[in-house]
Amino acid sequence: MRFNVVGRPMERIEGRDKVGGKTLYTADVKLAGLLGGRCLRSPYAHARIVRVNSDKAKNVKGVLAVLTGADVPPFRVGLSLQDTPILAQGRVRFIGEKVAAVAATNIEAAEEALSLIEVEYEELPGVFDPKEAMASGAPVIHEELLSYKGFHQPAETIPNVFALQSWSAGDVAAGFKEADAILEHTFTTGRAHQAYLEPHSVVVKVDDADRVDIWASCKAPFRVKSHLSRQLEIPKNQIRVHVVAVGGDFGGKGALMDIPICYHLARTARRPVKMIMTYTEELIAGDPRHSSVIRIKSGVKKDGTLVAREAEVIFNSGAYASFKPGDPPNLGGATYTMGVYRIPNYAIRSYGVYTNTVPCGYYRAPGQPQAVFAAESHMDLIAKELRMDPLKLRLKNLFQSGDKLPGGRAMDKVRVRETLEAAAKKAGWGKKRAENVGLGIGVSFRHVGGSGTANAEISVSPDGKVKILTAVPDIGTGTHTLLQQIAAEILTIAPNDVSAEIGDTDTFESDAAPGGSKITNMSGHAVLQAAQELRERLIAVAAASIFGCDAGDVTLAKGRFSAARGPKPSLSFAEVARQAAKENGGEMRLRKSYEVKGRSPVAAFVVQIAEVEVDRETGSLKVKRFVTAHDVGAVINPLTHQGQIEGGLVQGLGYATMEEVVTENGKVMTVNLGDYRIPCTRDLPALDTVLIEDPTGPGPFGAKQIGENGLIATAPAVANALDAAVGVRIFDLPLAAEKIYFALKSSKSAA
Repeated sequence: MRFNVVGRPMERIEGRDKVGGKTLYTADVKLAGLLGGRCLRSPYAHARIVRVNSDKAKNVKGVLAVLTGADVPPFRVGLSLQDTPILAQGRVRFIGEKVAAVAATNIEAAEEALSLIEVEYEELPGVFDPKEAMASGAPVIHEELLSYKGFHQPAETIPNVFALQSWSAGDVAAGFKEADAILEHTFTTGRAHQAYLEPHSVVVKVDDADRVDIWASCKAPFRVKSHLSRQLEIPKNQIRVHVVAVGGDFGGKGALMDIPICYHLARTARRPVKMIMTYTEELIAGDPRHSSVIRIKSGVKKDGTLVAREAEVIFNSGAYASFKPGDPPNLGGATYTMGVYRIPNYAIRSYGVYTNTVPCGYYRAPGQPQAVFAAESHMDLIAKELRMDPLKLRLKNLFQSGDKLPGGRAMDKVRVRETLEAAAKKAGWGKKRAENVGLGIGVSFRHVGGSGTANAEISVSPDGKVKILTAVPDIGTGTHTLLQQIAAEILTIAPNDVSAEIGDTDTFESDAAPGGSKITNMSGHAVLQAAQELRERLIAVAAASIFGCDAGDVTLAKGRFSAARGPKPSLSFAEVARQAAKENGGEMRLRKSYEVKGRSPVAAFVVQIAEVEVDRETGSLKVKRFVTAHDVGAVINPLTHQGQIEGGLVQGLGYATMEEVVTENGKVMTVNLGDYRIPCTRDLPALDTVLIEDPTGPGPFGAKQIGENGLIATAPAVANALDAAVGVRIFDLPLAAEKIYFALKSSKSAA
């Protein structure tokens, strides 16, 4: 299918406002009488709160509200499992937990007040390792877990385990008996922060009628409204969430964070309150990617055929599970321990575990980078044991259309083989490399996520200008530009004639929130259907009121309406829009909803091949080149599409080689972006992108997802390349130089 606007690289619709400083973020919101809010946080990983005295804090000049756990209702909040108190009540469970909050006319006064709050603690034994937390006799972190709303008792009762999932097929024991070789490995991954530019921030105003206005760096305004209403017992019709730009999300901006306590400060002070987390607070009390412990055991035949696999995945949730919206509130990534391979006999178990550490949440492809690192590293170890080429081993066992994933969902239009072969060809797989240089493969896939309903309104003014109204926030991915292109394509007009207006939670009853690469599919389809209906209505107007013919005889192309028969010349889009407005008594306007009830069987595959060079004397690893091959559908905007690929790969590179929220006995040691390193320009390798086009995806015009695929297979590609280069295997992320150095030293001593 040939397109006019879809497929064109276009600059972002909001780009000029961002560069010009006109974009409104939460920190930019200014209201009369605005106060600043700050929180006092726990210095202990696990302790009983014996006494809190805030009298001195209340006497600080400029302080209008001081709240402790005793001053707020005993509500617990959460996206699924409601386990997090608004302020700690009776106990703290991690270093950084909110114990008290202050609102003042200036931040200096708020900080002074916090320093005067007296808190007496009785320290309790803590547990920081998830496997130790699961052991008999481990300190119980949530003694009242059974009473929490949203909690469902797992099939087995295990200390500190709040979620247990399992998937299986075939006969695993029989599969292992059939195998010629059985290999078992355990992998660990550390926490990683999303490192978005904008920290969590919120402004709350409560007026004299108790109506609540909220501005927040949260990508899910309708979720905020719903959860605050239900969990803080505020009438839903009294809450309005204003949609502002979000300065980076990557999965981490979907929770309530400081919104509940900001609401209580504003309600107490009777003045609007703004709270902005510092980056130290982000690192000690944000919602980073979970650390994990993953054990994989596989049975394989001599010819490389995989016959059985057993996987155990333990996700360290930290002190709370409230940042996860799933039911049960665990990460879904565990099923990716099966990789992209046909394994007839398997059993997977996944645990969500409490520890006395920073609570974890969603981060781009939640749980999948951990699982894929383990699964793809494990594949190379199998290949080494069999003395088989890692590419050949993968090609022998790949998914095929019709194969079923854990959970029973069938795959369709599987393009993994084509993607893998294209990547291998581009990378020059099999060619001899220089000494200490190696190639490594990582393979994975994702489906378009999402469920629920997306809404959009489209209107055309008498001058022919089209406006899209949406309540989907801008999180930096270019969504509004894609919506502009979709509408322009259907209406055959110039993209510059289409604008986007951002509504709020009063605009629609509900709307979708970005995440899981679902917005292009959901909001895109809502806009597409609205544009199609608008097109049909304008054609009807042109046919009946101008051409005097049947609608079927009128066509719209290149922004002009023409009749198949008749003496009248073609008419511009604006001319017909003017007639429509005349008949309609104003601009033509219509709304459409698009509901997603289940996931498409069509996935998007990704193959990444890393080329690395290792300095044997220091353990320093340099990633020289990356080939990233993607199974794609129709690419609506090549510019933003490539941006998702490259941005994802850089995040994956950071996760593989340097990023980790380091903790010691529950205390975060990487408390700023100097200690918590993320990749900079000098860390980036040469990048070759290969697109294998197949417009059969579930999105508009056959688009497939791309948002997460850039980073999910990066880490194993680097780990496998490291092994290929110098023969050492690192089983835990990140692949830091000191780990490589000691592994090289150990292998040299063994030799």
